[in-house]
Amino acid sequence: MKKKISLWKQLKKDMPLWLFCAPGLVLTFIFSYIPMYGVQLAFRKFNARAGILGSPWRGLYYFERFVTSPYFGTTLKNTLILSLYGLAVSTPISIMLALMLNSFRHRRYRRIIQTITYAPNFISVVVMCGMIILFLSPSVGIVNNLIRLFGGDPVNFMAKKEFWRHIYTWTGIWQRMGWNSVIYFAALSGISPELHEAARCDGATKFQLLRHIDLPSILPTATVLLILDCGSILSVGFEKAYLLQNNLNLTVSEIISTYTYKVGLINNDMSYSTAIGLFNTLVNLVLLLIVNKTADKMSGTSLW
Repeated sequence: MKKKISLWKQLKKDMPLWLFCAPGLVLTFIFSYIPMYGVQLAFRKFNARAGILGSPWRGLYYFERFVTSPYFGTTLKNTLILSLYGLAVSTPISIMLALMLNSFRHRRYRRIIQTITYAPNFISVVVMCGMIILFLSPSVGIVNNLIRLFGGDPVNFMAKKEFWRHIYTWTGIWQRMGWNSVIYFAALSGISPELHEAARCDGATKFQLLRHIDLPSILPTATVLLILDCGSILSVGFEKAYLLQNNLNLTVSEIISTYTYKVGLINNDMSYSTAIGLFNTLVNLVLLLIVNKTADKMSGTSLW
């Protein structure tokens, strides 16, 4: 019969592992848990002199104000369209890139392709937006110069709202597809070569290897990543959308995060912006729970 080890001895035995995790735990506590003290701003009318606890209690007033405002439907729709559009396109492209790199046997050229596809991920958002605006400029942009070369008329892409979502999504995919494929490529690298060898001995083609070995092997990884992405489906970053905004495309480019930024920092309405941000977080949490439960029932893969 095994002797039961006390909790203190177990902690002492695993002390190097706890010390290894300590910096991450401390940073998470400082930057994720301590700021939660300010969440109560969503329920108070903030007064800088009185402080958070001294500000008068308003209950759900700011949530009702956001839900009944004319911006609620527009910002929610634009955020959902951008997020779902990007999710529906980026996941298959990242998987296809990982499958292509995994089947590429020339290591030297594979590394070159990986470097080329990974490099855009390290371009800052500000630089990326500057490149997009410059390339699509109706006067000096390379895209419009090509259009003129073939006899067409220049197009002001950034002023046409029907192009804005496609520009936002596809430039984001180009920037992140290499980085997003790393996890899938790592999952493919863990597949035993014996499975492929046995399938080849049975006469399997490359397509059959892909369909019956590679894709089922990365399906659990893809499911977990999909669940995580759905948990942040309304958390579209405001930086890129804000930098690519103008008055002509505002009807499709105004999302929850840009609206929160304008309300909180430009209009100085801290309580209202906090309520919008908390509403956004609660919706993401509900979506995460629903998608996680659905994935668990359909595929047996879930976060918990």
